Amino acid sequence: MLIWFLPLFLILLMIGLPVVFALLAAPGALLLITGQERDLAILYRNVYNGMDSFPLMALPFFMLAGEIMNRGGITTRLVEFSQAFMGHLRGGLAHVNILSSILFAGLSGSAVADTSALGSTLIPAMEKNGYSRRFAAAVTAASSVIGPIIPPSGIMIIYAYVMGESVAALFLAGIVPGIMVGVGLMVMVRLLADRYDLPKAERIVTKGQTITKTESVVSWALIRINIAGLLYAIYALLKGPLGLSTTDDAGIVSEPNGWILFAVLLPIAHIIVGQIRKSVSEDFRIVCKKAIAPLQTPIIILGGILVGVMTPTEASVVAVAYALIVSFFILRSMTIKDLIDTLSRSALASSAVLLLVGAAVAFKTVVSLSYAPQILTEYILSLSENPLTLLFLINILLFIVGMFLDAGPAIIILGPILGPIFTELGVHPVHFAIIMSVNLTVGLATPPMGLVLFVASTVSGEKVETISKAILPFLAVEVVVIFLITYVPAISMTIPRLTGFVQ
Repeated sequence: MLIWFLPLFLILLMIGLPVVFALLAAPGALLLITGQERDLAILYRNVYNGMDSFPLMALPFFMLAGEIMNRGGITTRLVEFSQAFMGHLRGGLAHVNILSSILFAGLSGSAVADTSALGSTLIPAMEKNGYSRRFAAAVTAASSVIGPIIPPSGIMIIYAYVMGESVAALFLAGIVPGIMVGVGLMVMVRLLADRYDLPKAERIVTKGQTITKTESVVSWALIRINIAGLLYAIYALLKGPLGLSTTDDAGIVSEPNGWILFAVLLPIAHIIVGQIRKSVSEDFRIVCKKAIAPLQTPIIILGGILVGVMTPTEASVVAVAYALIVSFFILRSMTIKDLIDTLSRSALASSAVLLLVGAAVAFKTVVSLSYAPQILTEYILSLSENPLTLLFLINILLFIVGMFLDAGPAIIILGPILGPIFTELGVHPVHFAIIMSVNLTVGLATPPMGLVLFVASTVSGEKVETISKAILPFLAVEVVVIFLITYVPAISMTIPRLTGFVQ
């Protein structure tokens, strides 16, 4: 009888009970009915145990870093930077919206934060420039799902915590899929340009740009360090094939000292920057300089993890520290009063997410007691023995689930059930994690219950129904990307394998 907690859970959701209470009430009620009152203590004790985790601490810190960056005026800088690069294309502001989402994803890792922050800036601007409000809202909602795919990603932290996978591997596996979603949406914007009579645009570079001396110096140094780091990464990838490192008879690898090589690459980076400066205007250079400091956040996070000097949780703390330094001392765009409000907002958002995680872990405990995973496993395997067919069916299931349930709870509930099944069928755990994460993330923008649709409706003032119709072409693109990720594992697995986080 205990297996009936799933239908009861869905009924509680449909009558409007918040997810966190439905996760606890459904199994709790059935434990009482079946006379298993002693297991109630296990259920509610796991609410606390589900939140008491060092890896999970990364979640509130990444959320705080995103809040600080957003409150510090970073959104406007990213939009101006995107306009300078993409504004000249047909449907330029729609492309700017998508590129801004890609850049913002590296700061917040949240689709809701993306929709709220960028939507409030770009939807009015797009409407003013001749775009319909429903189209502007649809582009904003569709592109916001990139937020949880490109690292840092809150749902990938949750998946790694629940399934015991490497957070770093999942972060790296999400880079290419996230960029593919963004590029696919840009292609769709171009295809829709004539149908929606999207305005032609010129390259938009805000005139009369100014930048403080401190920020100018910091940006001057950071851009050269970044280019030198990129050159060093290229060297690291090519040193084996080009024979730049040798191994003696004792198995000791001989290669140039890394710090000395980096010091040599810095002057080369300076020359490259000098050549680029000659081809762009002063205003364009300042726009780029003003975006450099904020865009270091994902570089610091991934760089620290890749080099091995930080765990993802430690990287999240460093990201908060860097966000504070940038906002208070480089950009000087925040005050102590702003910080208090930011901490309050972040604490409320984090507590809601962590309580949801705790409730979902407790829910998972009852799932294991009910033998639901074994029953569902037998049923799934009875449908087909072909992994490709089963992956197709699971994608359909996840897409439907994503229409009604938020990505976090869905991952915690379904991950322990579906993950082991496909691992046994030969699907790599990290590959399946990306399939599941991307699919459920797209569900955030899928009618009828997609959360970002409601946020976009609130920001734009447009009805959810009209946004839902306008977003369908973009959802089609995202579904195509999901199936590409599913059937071409190299898309998500290449970077983790190259960096040694996946064997």
